[in-house]
Amino acid sequence: MRIVLVVLILALGLFGGVASAQQAAAAAEARSSWLGPFTVVAAGIGMALAAGLCGLGQARAIAAALEGISRQPGAAARIQTAMIIGLALIESLAIYTLVVAIILLFANPFK
Repeated sequence: MRIVLVVLILALGLFGGVASAQQAAAAAEARSSWLGPFTVVAAGIGMALAAGLCGLGQARAIAAALEGISRQPGAAARIQTAMIIGLALIESLAIYTLVVAIILLFANPFK
């Protein structure tokens, strides 16, 4: 019963904004004439920042993991597992930014 209630609340939260999205689309159509070029620039800058900062974050994570392994070689397996999970989460941020950039470029929500 509790799971059904949680799923129902999530469904209402996710699909409740569909009706208001149609009204917002009409208002956005009036101001979309000058927004097109800015979406391309925003997608490029966002992806450049995400890729650069994710690279720096991964470098720091690897450096910290190697330092930890050199201090405690016995915990190398646990440190390596945590490092790989952390690297996957850091990389997912760049992938989310790529998805947003692709949405801005090809499925422009401002048109």
